[in-house]
Amino acid sequence: MTAIEPVRGGPLRVGIMLTRNFTLSAFALFVDTLRLASDERDHSGRKYVDWDVVSDTAQLIPSSSGVPVAPTARLTDRKTYDYLVVVGGRLNIEQQLNPALMSFLKANGEKGTPVVGLCTGSFVLAEAGLLRGKTACVSWLHREEFEQAFPDISLVSHRLFLEDGKVTTCAGGTAVADLAAWIVKKHVGLPAAKNAMEILQIERYRDGDDIQARLPLNLPAVRDNRVKLALLLMEELAHQKGDVEGIASRVGVSSRQLERLFNQELGYGPSKAIQKIRLEKARLFVEHTEQSVMQIAVAFGYESQTHFSRMFRAHFGLNPSEMRLRSGANGTDTKGED
Repeated sequence: MTAIEPVRGGPLRVGIMLTRNFTLSAFALFVDTLRLASDERDHSGRKYVDWDVVSDTAQLIPSSSGVPVAPTARLTDRKTYDYLVVVGGRLNIEQQLNPALMSFLKANGEKGTPVVGLCTGSFVLAEAGLLRGKTACVSWLHREEFEQAFPDISLVSHRLFLEDGKVTTCAGGTAVADLAAWIVKKHVGLPAAKNAMEILQIERYRDGDDIQARLPLNLPAVRDNRVKLALLLMEELAHQKGDVEGIASRVGVSSRQLERLFNQELGYGPSKAIQKIRLEKARLFVEHTEQSVMQIAVAFGYESQTHFSRMFRAHFGLNPSEMRLRSGANGTDTKGED
């Protein structure tokens, strides 16, 4: 294997910062991909990549599964890294990184050290101000939480990972291995990345623009990746008025071709799919928030509460207030519905 040495010389050095209640699988997949790429076969030598779990104390760091991990380097060691990686986890934890670690992350990011957010590590990068003016990639599962917390940051939730300048964010799950292999491929070489993925029994290396493994709410499985991508984009844009032409352009097909593909896969066109997705998303707000029906109608781009309620009833058989009562949600006044 021919190694492509990083600019500093020596192995690629990666500092890993674990948040409180971090996701153990994300950490393990990332580190094991580096480990398997850093030596020939499965010898676990650190010839081409080296890494530390960085902390400001020697205390064990608990994962969300309860399994703790011990730091291997302290901030006082004053080591330098080619990458700083934040492994996120549960979001209902105050102060995911303590002030010393946040200051270290922010200072390194601002001076140009490439930073990576795995899983909900994107939230930490945003809190540190390192995503200002950039686009973040998050899992579909946490899209709404990210939008609410950081409304000024551009967001995608259909890709696996995204590099924007010197900041890379990853949706999490098995995509963490793909991201780690992508870093290895850039700095060590393709043979090292392939070695790691083959030993991990990951059949196909995926790029960042591969599609997250899901479909929007209550829609059937589809075979065509162009339709799948279009559906995910429709879900991302559910709060905006649907634009079939814009969706088609981002998928890389004409509006007419997208219409044909949708009818082949789903039996109806993209305009109807947009409407279905918007209503399914709106239903979640009806059932799980205290926003008024008017607020939800406005949020999802309907011209009036009456129009929204009429479309809602046609789709679900109940108007929003009836749906809210059935679900037991404590909504605000919904007077004026049809």
